[in-house]
Amino acid sequence: MQVTPEHNEKVAKLTFASVFPHYIVKVEKKGRTLAELYEVITWLTGFDQKTIHELIDKKVTFKTFFEKATVNPNAGLIKGVICGYRIEDIDNTLTQQVRYLDKLVDELAKGKKMEKILRTS
Repeated sequence: MQVTPEHNEKVAKLTFASVFPHYIVKVEKKGRTLAELYEVITWLTGFDQKTIHELIDKKVTFKTFFEKATVNPNAGLIKGVICGYRIEDIDNTLTQQVRYLDKLVDELAKGKKMEKILRTS
């Protein structure tokens, strides 16, 4: 699928707070923990748990969320298809970063080993 400017705008305006509960349900339903979810988010963004909750409380958009993040330099190693989009082919940086997060959460829910998810081995 091709990412459109309208899609990029929609992603930018989405609040992290509106998506985070879905991440929790997805990983816990598959037997993974909230602590593992925080670990994945922290690896990608550099945010600690306290900061994640401050951003949730402020209802920041994904645009603001990733503007404040220090994206892991190994994030470019995240490849594959998520939500019908090939991550490495997305040319909008913000949309690509959101899809990185989606992919990491998906891999966590699918039972991948943490060192594989975090691109450490």
